[in-house]
Amino acid sequence: MTAQTLYQKLVLHNLVKWLSKTVALLYVPRHLIHEVTSPIAFDEIEESGGKVRRPELALAVPDHNIPTEGGFETITDPYSRIQVQTLYDNAKKWGIEIYPMGHRHQGIVHIVGPEQGFTLPGTVVVCGDSHTATHGAFGALAWGIGTSEVRHVLETNTLPHTILKTRRIRVEGTLPEGTEAKDVILHIIRRLGASGGNGFAYEFAGGVIENLDGEGRATISNMSIEGGARIGLIAVDETTINWVRRTPKFLALPREMQEQAITYFRTLKSDEGAKFDDEVVIDGSEIEPMVTWGTVSDQSVPIRNGTVPLLSDFPDQKKRDSAIHALGYMGLREGMPISEIPIKRVFFGSCTNG
Repeated sequence: MTAQTLYQKLVLHNLVKWLSKTVALLYVPRHLIHEVTSPIAFDEIEESGGKVRRPELALAVPDHNIPTEGGFETITDPYSRIQVQTLYDNAKKWGIEIYPMGHRHQGIVHIVGPEQGFTLPGTVVVCGDSHTATHGAFGALAWGIGTSEVRHVLETNTLPHTILKTRRIRVEGTLPEGTEAKDVILHIIRRLGASGGNGFAYEFAGGVIENLDGEGRATISNMSIEGGARIGLIAVDETTINWVRRTPKFLALPREMQEQAITYFRTLKSDEGAKFDDEVVIDGSEIEPMVTWGTVSDQSVPIRNGTVPLLSDFPDQKKRDSAIHALGYMGLREGMPISEIPIKRVFFGSCTNG
């Protein structure tokens, strides 16, 4: 048998049929929904007389339009209240499990899935949010979808998927003290560009990636989308297995089913000799703590001794125009040392690693 990449294995494992040489119809057993991209999808299903095919394969989590503290009654924006209430109503009507505000499991939708074991290696995971790539950290084939696709998955548990090119990014060596997963992915994006991953499924590998915990891997895969890639995969290993073993939904499975699943999970890695369309090798010892200075994800520099770039550093006119916009928006000047920028506000709990 020809050696396969992890991406190829996941596509073939979930394949329903080929729609063309480049488009596969995939089975979707994991669908996360939230209050922003689901209301219209549910309305269209109802108006057409359709139904949710398998509600037990969906999980609803309000996480976009809710305040940091308090329950539903603390939402002051009327449109946000309507969207959250509509999610509650649709979940109840169609029999979909939901973690409402105040529920002990409610949180950022891409964190809830892996924490609860709703996200499983080998499955296709979709959600109406671009950062669905997060779940690739746990060996799942995951990407963000639009409202019309949300409806399609609710009604059919399938989705057409255009086959992507593959790029393996190997981060080897050991990270310097103080350098973490967020710095790794910012370094990668700075090197490859904010649109460098367009048309690619990324697979992250190498010693640095293997030594990250589940949370760190989630950060890497989540931000694949910031580098233009639609999918960000990490092979299953004992770190993945140990993560999944302790999740509530996995523990609720019969013991025999758990062991069968784990045997399969361990096959979810690229074969020796598998062919990638592109491969990038990065020396992890050269990665420093990073910070973005601009408005695009590849506008970043090392925190230690870093400076805001000079406009002359951008020979490409498009990138220079982007830098000019970023400098004006951020209120910075070119050549300014990063250490001179005062910290005025700190936000905890972002989509990336909340």
